[in-house]
Amino acid sequence: MSGHRSSRKRCGESRLESPMDCGHVPATVCVLRKLVQLPTPPLSKHQLKRLEEHKYQSAGQSLLEPLMQGYWEWLVGRIPAWIAPNLITIIGLLINICTTVILVYYCPTAAEQAPPWAYLACACGLFIYQSLDAIDGKQARRTNSSTPLGELFDHGCDSLSTVFVVLGTCIAVQLGTNPDWMFFCCFAGTFMFYCAHWQTYVSGTLRFGIIDVTEVQIFIIIMHLLAVIGGPSFWQSMIPVLNIQMKIFPALCTVAGTIFSCTNYFGVIFTGGVGKNGSTIAGTSVLSPFLHIGSVIVLAAMIYKKSAVQLFEKHPCLYILTFGFVSAKITNKLVVAHMTKSEMHLHDTAFIGPALLFLDQYFNSFIDEYIVLWIAMVSRSYFLFIGDLLCICLFTHTPHTHTVCASCVQITHRLHQLCTDDSNKAWTWEPSCLNQF
Repeated sequence: MSGHRSSRKRCGESRLESPMDCGHVPATVCVLRKLVQLPTPPLSKHQLKRLEEHKYQSAGQSLLEPLMQGYWEWLVGRIPAWIAPNLITIIGLLINICTTVILVYYCPTAAEQAPPWAYLACACGLFIYQSLDAIDGKQARRTNSSTPLGELFDHGCDSLSTVFVVLGTCIAVQLGTNPDWMFFCCFAGTFMFYCAHWQTYVSGTLRFGIIDVTEVQIFIIIMHLLAVIGGPSFWQSMIPVLNIQMKIFPALCTVAGTIFSCTNYFGVIFTGGVGKNGSTIAGTSVLSPFLHIGSVIVLAAMIYKKSAVQLFEKHPCLYILTFGFVSAKITNKLVVAHMTKSEMHLHDTAFIGPALLFLDQYFNSFIDEYIVLWIAMVSRSYFLFIGDLLCICLFTHTPHTHTVCASCVQITHRLHQLCTDDSNKAWTWEPSCLNQF
């Protein structure tokens, strides 16, 4: 979620590259083949070459970034040169996740009150993540270790962090008592993050506004601190003139921020891309990425509203994490598509979990929806995508027998950064891989 504050992240031809060549097969048959081909095939040699040639481009500057740059420069100077940039990012992400999980433990329905120290820990965890995420690019340039893989890793961590940050914020204000508002705020956060990379896929440049990620994170930290100082009851108090609860004010700010951000994002998208005839950087339709995020949000909304057991109302945190991980995965697919100048295919194993929930409801919930939600949550695809699209090669799998890790192995091999020389090892602990990125 660092975006522009990393002072420009670590960082051919635009012919459309499809991993699946249809040859002279009819178009209808080709489409059907693509839809049933799960998981997505590994990257082709042309895609890997374009990934290697990828250069990060950004534009714009947020309001607080100039003020924060001095602190970030001071902080990166205190980091030993032998610490890998991606290790800095993953440490910050793990801290952010752990502090949010504490809130989830105390407030599983986002309506309970957690101990004050839990809100303080969440505020500190977010500040630490923001700081470490902001200096990873600086550390990469400082140690001359900038690669396209670093940018991919960073955006991947940001996509996961977004899910936990929005969830922790809703818990802090006890928004679980207003399920419709909680649903909107959580999915608005993931949708805006996706749109930021959508417009990048179209224009080739990641753009930042006056009010961007840094400002939003600072605002969220203040919200956690208010829960510490005023207690959770602070967010239950009424605003005199408006006659609404204090917790609704951040939700209204989310509505305003979503409208403002989407206006800017879609202004870029509908203006036309840098590809041929105004297409995306990959030569595809500028509207094609909507199918992915649209599918996630529509499925989430349908399952929420049609649940006979009030699945979202009773288990909002589990629900948000389940669909949040799906959003994170398809966002990373979009990042990979942008960096490799490739088409973004709709089919993905991440949709298996939501599809199970949808089918269970269609057949009158013959299996308990809560059980199916847990099955969707612990679906192997959500956890394997961390190693696949984020390229966290903590475990090395045989590339010939496991397609999920194939893209990661391909990318690291192309960049001459394989984590291990023995490709026949299965599930081998390779902590040194973090230093190779």
